[in-house]
Amino acid sequence: DTAELNVRFRSGMGLGQGGVLTSMANAGTAYRGTRATAMVAAFAVLVLSTGAHAAGFALREQSASAQGNAFAGATAAAEDVSYMFFNPATLGFLTGYQALAVVNYIRPQTELSGASGATAFGSPIGGRTSAGDVTDDVVTPALYGMAELPLGLRAGVGISVPFGLQVGYPGNWVGRYHVVSSELQTVNINPALAWRPLDWLAVGAGLQVQYADAEINSAVDFGTIGAAAGIPGAAPAGQDGSARLKGDDWAVGFNLGAIVEPVKGTRIGLAYRSELEHELEGDARFSLDQAGIGAALRAATGAFANTGASTKITTPAMLSAGLHQELTPRWAVMGEVAWTEWSTFKELRIRFDNPAQPDNFTEEDWRDTFFVALGTTYRPTDEVTLRGGIAFDQTPVEDEHRTP
Repeated sequence: DTAELNVRFRSGMGLGQGGVLTSMANAGTAYRGTRATAMVAAFAVLVLSTGAHAAGFALREQSASAQGNAFAGATAAAEDVSYMFFNPATLGFLTGYQALAVVNYIRPQTELSGASGATAFGSPIGGRTSAGDVTDDVVTPALYGMAELPLGLRAGVGISVPFGLQVGYPGNWVGRYHVVSSELQTVNINPALAWRPLDWLAVGAGLQVQYADAEINSAVDFGTIGAAAGIPGAAPAGQDGSARLKGDDWAVGFNLGAIVEPVKGTRIGLAYRSELEHELEGDARFSLDQAGIGAALRAATGAFANTGASTKITTPAMLSAGLHQELTPRWAVMGEVAWTEWSTFKELRIRFDNPAQPDNFTEEDWRDTFFVALGTTYRPTDEVTLRGGIAFDQTPVEDEHRTP
């Protein structure tokens, strides 16, 4: 049995024009004595962008200097130690000791309007059909440091937040059986080493050690599930419980890069960041409705009991190339192209330790994307630097696969 939900999103950042979402959520099951089964309403991660400059749930805002150029030339510029996030080889063109801190305040604007829903029986789901900003403001820090070593070596370390999202809908909105709130946080520790064997060449490599923490909350339509099971007194969309999934994990990956300077003032960079496969493990907690429908289902089937749970989330690989060209001692132009392997995010499947609780599945089917940027820098004096740039980042989510 399924419940249908139609939603229109409008976003001022990252999403562009809203598309009509039609998705199906598990909302009911057959109830047949000791053979009965039950399934919680579908969990889903947010696929709206919460980054001002990055698609999906990536956060490109890792360098204040690079952000001034819309991240054009970030793979090649090597203007300060924060550029090591985009290419570890940039350390090879820096000297001495450096320490740098970056703090970003990201304020996405995503409005919900025109939402409607129906239960498996076709009756409308009551609740709010519109809401103001459903994406939360976030503050993302980054810390970097480097030291110059003998033999042309440079050592650096970066601590950043490369992926993250959070969203909160009204608890009584019509799509509450899909999601009420969703949050993903990551912390990436990236020690790196660069070597500059020749004046015109630098290569670098780093280790990514990433921590991820996720939490998803949704309502459970015990009324519809109970009505489908034939439980007396069950009222579809009128006897809600709730479910919360929380889990975390560590994963390890790497990044590689190189920069060549064929002529003085012309730098070309190439970099690769590997995917990181997270197996988030934690627990699922269920709160039952006050009418006792959920309690009856739990007693008869064993489902909807607190249990361990796990899910896999793979953060995507990225391949980028950049150009930084000095025109005069005061002027420079730069460009960037990056490819992100979002197609690794094909599904969100939640597995429960409780054998009576079936896997929960959401099809994502994201696509690979390209990012392109152009920028310029002007230094009117030695103390002042003016930066500008423009960028375009594809969304990995097609309209038919967009979920709350």
